[in-house]
Amino acid sequence: MDLWFVVSNAIVLACIYGTLAIGISITWSSLGLVNLAYGFIFAFAGYGAWLVAQYIAPLGPVVLVAGILTGALGGLIVCALAFIPIHDKPNFTVRGLIATLAISLIGTQSLLWWFGPRSKNLPEVFGKWKISVGDLVLTSDKVGNVVASILLLIAVLKWMRSSRRGLEIRAMMMNPHAASIVGIGVRRTGFYVMAITGGLAGLASVLLSQTYYIAPFGGLTPMIKGVSIALCGGLGSVRGAVIAAMILGLNEALTSVLLGGQYVLITQFLFIIVILLVRPRGIAGILDKAREA
Repeated sequence: MDLWFVVSNAIVLACIYGTLAIGISITWSSLGLVNLAYGFIFAFAGYGAWLVAQYIAPLGPVVLVAGILTGALGGLIVCALAFIPIHDKPNFTVRGLIATLAISLIGTQSLLWWFGPRSKNLPEVFGKWKISVGDLVLTSDKVGNVVASILLLIAVLKWMRSSRRGLEIRAMMMNPHAASIVGIGVRRTGFYVMAITGGLAGLASVLLSQTYYIAPFGGLTPMIKGVSIALCGGLGSVRGAVIAAMILGLNEALTSVLLGGQYVLITQFLFIIVILLVRPRGIAGILDKAREA
């Protein structure tokens, strides 16, 4: 077994799925919404990037930005349809689960109807170069995936720490009830949260499409993995999502090498069950107490 190959794959997978998991954690901790429409947003962003590559410019940076913007648009659509109408209704958590799941099913069926069942592929976003470091060979897609994920996450976290809108989102994450009392608009903040997390899903879609193809139901497995990582890390904890992404990325890389890709979800869920049995609140051990009340 090539240890460096496994480690490099684990880091790449952790960066891609970690962006989804962090988006899920931010959405839950700020809005109280477990967004099951990420599968649709993921596929929607992939097709948006593909359309730009086909009809505007097949340039890597352009395709990458197109995927992020399309994902943000998908997040705004989900916010308008699933969050704004029901966020102040009783049993919002359950209603939100059902609404986002319905959007995901309707959206993916619409993509299937519009684009057909044939898979699409994106151009090489980061080129075709390679770097050799001793026995380790780093390809352009691996390096590009890691760098792009880290840079976007740093930009998002810095914006949340320094801008007014970002501070409003952080206040919502700490205590949504107190934030609304001091005048922070839940609806307006919801649009910002869903646009940012949708952009993260769009980035993950473009990065993962360098390895896999774009398909109407291609976002289902990434959504499952993103939700799994968020649950494993502890819903609402960005730090926990990062740690869980690294652990489950290593698990996926090892499983693919030792057992085969068809066993990845089996070992992943067994690992998650063990973690939640030992630490029911996830790796971070923190859930928003306001949500439990």
